[in-house]
Amino acid sequence: MDGFIELLFPWETSPLILVGTGGAVLMYGIGLARGGSPGRWRAISFVAGVALFYAVTQTHFDYYSQYLFFAHRGQHLVLHHLAPFLVALSAPGPVLAAALPGWRISSSALRRAKHSVAKLYRGFQNPWLAGMLFVGLIAFWLIPDIHFDAMLSRRLYWIMNWSMALDGLLFWWLVFARNPAGATPHLTFGSRVLLLMLIIPPQMLIGATLAFSEQSLFDVYDVCGRAFPIAPMDDQQLGGLITWIPAVMMSMAGVLILLVRQLGDFSDERPGKDEPGAPCRIRHGDHGEHRDHGVQGGKRW
Repeated sequence: MDGFIELLFPWETSPLILVGTGGAVLMYGIGLARGGSPGRWRAISFVAGVALFYAVTQTHFDYYSQYLFFAHRGQHLVLHHLAPFLVALSAPGPVLAAALPGWRISSSALRRAKHSVAKLYRGFQNPWLAGMLFVGLIAFWLIPDIHFDAMLSRRLYWIMNWSMALDGLLFWWLVFARNPAGATPHLTFGSRVLLLMLIIPPQMLIGATLAFSEQSLFDVYDVCGRAFPIAPMDDQQLGGLITWIPAVMMSMAGVLILLVRQLGDFSDERPGKDEPGAPCRIRHGDHGEHRDHGVQGGKRW
């Protein structure tokens, strides 16, 4: 039992992650206390996403991620896919905004800075750039020489993990954003689905390359040793499968969620009996006779 509890403590404490995850949950709680009402499942989704960010970086899972390739790929699957997916799906913007103080920006310099940040954000949220960055970062950190340096340098290691987490948040936020008036570009249903479909083949190619390679590509795990005995090729093949299959499943899950949401929006927009488009009643004659012009008995007449 003591050994299990020890696994829950950080392998390498990162104050930035502690502040980031703790601050996010605190702000969300304040937003809820101030009247934010996201619904139970959205709140659970947000807390679960933040908890996953913490779990793979501030527990002993991080130790295994540094000394096993397949654990490293699992860590990046959470940082780049699952955790940002859950956070973005929860649409926490209104709740987090409710937690902010009601200060007005009176300084022209601050207003210009805010405008510049928003412009830069919209640039990164260009769908084509977002898709290329999403897949490109996976490939970049898996270049053997770059991966070797990143796993041996504490500074590069955290840059790698932070870049994956932030890019994941940007990408999935773009996919699930619903506010047309917000800073995030508003994409049509078809554009979102296309974006999710386009990132599948490159991820499959990267994962298949790792899984079916006949030579070990990442010597750093031989140099530093592995957390427990496992053949290098088995370690690499497992890592390739994690890079391939669950990542593709996340895209498909995103498409299904978008489809359900689209069908729900379509259902909400269907005309009701008192809404425009419902059968109208037109008065005929002098005795108040009414006749429905619309759909009757399943036939239009």
